[in-house]
Amino acid sequence: MSHLQFRSADAQNIELLRGLRPQDVDLILKSARQRRYSARTVITHQGEPISDIRTLLQGRARYFYQTPTGKKLILNWITPGQTFAGLAALSAAPHTYPASTETVRDSIVLSWDGPTMRAFAHQFPLIMENAVVVATDRHIAWHLAAHVALCSKTARERVAHVLLALAPLIGQKSPDGIELDVTNQELADSTNISPYTTSRLINEWQRTGALRKRRGKIFLGSPERFSLRVA
Repeated sequence: MSHLQFRSADAQNIELLRGLRPQDVDLILKSARQRRYSARTVITHQGEPISDIRTLLQGRARYFYQTPTGKKLILNWITPGQTFAGLAALSAAPHTYPASTETVRDSIVLSWDGPTMRAFAHQFPLIMENAVVVATDRHIAWHLAAHVALCSKTARERVAHVLLALAPLIGQKSPDGIELDVTNQELADSTNISPYTTSRLINEWQRTGALRKRRGKIFLGSPERFSLRVA
C-alpha cells in the first residue's frame, strides 16, 4: 500500500494527528515507515528500550504482560488509528516498554523514530496535546477500570465487563449479532480467572441465550440484551 493510497482514508483516524491540517498530516505521513505484520506477531517486547512511536493503520493488535512465572496477561486492545507502545519516545529521556504488543490479525503499522516525531511535535504542538489525551483518556482510564474490576467484581462480572467493552471496540456486525473474535483463553487472560471458569460462564450464557458461540467466535445479539440477561 503506497502513501497516496492510505492518505485520504485510513490516515483520517490516526489519533496522534487529529486536528492537523491535511497538508501537515501529509508531511508527517511521508516520513513514516510502513511495515506489515502477520497475525500473532510480537511487535514490541516489554523491558526493551523504546525508540519508535507506532500507529496501527490496519488490522488489530493488543498489549500483553508476561509475569515472572510465565503467565500471559492480556491488557488493552489496539484498533486502527490508535498510537501504541511508544508515546514515551516524545521525550528524549530513555524509557523501556512496560508491556509487549502483538498483532491479533494481519496488520499494517506506521512508525516514526523518536527524534523525527519530537521535531514534528515542536513544529505542530497539537501532536503533544493529542499524546496527552491518549495517555490520560485511554490508557489511564482503561487501567483504572481494570484495577477496579479486579478488586471489586466477581469472576462473572469481570467476564461480562470484558465482553461488553470489546463489543464496540472490536465487534463486527453480522446476521447473528455482534461478532467478537475472542477465545475463552483470551477472556481468561484478560480477567485473571481460570480458563475453566471462563468456559463454564460462556457455556452457561449460551444455554440461557445470552450469547452464541460458533466457529471459535462469540456473538452477542446486542450489548443491552446481554447485559440484562447476565445481570
